[in-house]
Amino acid sequence: MKWQWIGLVVFSLTLLPLAVAMITDRVPRLLRGGRASVRLRGWGFLLIYATAPVNAVPRLAGASPDTTLACTAAGGGLAVAGCLVLGLAALRGARRTPDTRSARSA
Repeated sequence: MKWQWIGLVVFSLTLLPLAVAMITDRVPRLLRGGRASVRLRGWGFLLIYATAPVNAVPRLAGASPDTTLACTAAGGGLAVAGCLVLGLAALRGARRTPDTRSARSA
């Protein structure tokens, strides 16, 4: 039970503020990094963060094993969705700006 609390606190203090800052587009230039959409990456990180409370809260509340299993499956779905959104953001960023190396060699 101690590890669920630790994981929930760590993710709430690190990933949640970063995701909210990215969604509201209040990120310093240093963290923008590349061509990918900042807001779309923020939504991806928020979906990945949502995995932590969905998995931890039922365990901390002492829910039944069936409920815990269903929440674990839902958390896995959220993590996969977050990864897909991050991949989509990278794909959109790659399409948005042409590669300057190929333009020079042509």
